[in-house]
Amino acid sequence: MILRTDTRADKRFLAGQNIPSRRHYPRVETFCEVWVYWHCEGLEDTSRVRDLSMRGLFVQTERARHVDASIRLDFLVPEGQIRAEAVVRHVRPGNGLGLKFTALTEEDGPRLKALMARLRSFSQPSTASK
Repeated sequence: MILRTDTRADKRFLAGQNIPSRRHYPRVETFCEVWVYWHCEGLEDTSRVRDLSMRGLFVQTERARHVDASIRLDFLVPEGQIRAEAVVRHVRPGNGLGLKFTALTEEDGPRLKALMARLRSFSQPSTASK
């Protein structure tokens, strides 16, 4: 089988240009401390969230789980209780887990949006007047 690549993207990469993201929901890096308590296959842990979107997140952990494992999440944030269910989409051994949300309650959705807004405010340059 021959795998084809998009040569236009290859040329942009070689020219140092940005390649458009396939993400529908942009991720926000968590420069401030954002933590999540998670439970998966009998293992419970608390991990730092490295980045977050409305569709998923990346948690920093040395405890690897297998791809497609189901995880229950409880965010530890000032916005209030945010509970979600997710599935492992990718594993970076010794670094963390990429998770995709599979369920989020109606009550928790607005709090997740508020958390995202707060995180975006930290990542945007200050517009303070001189």
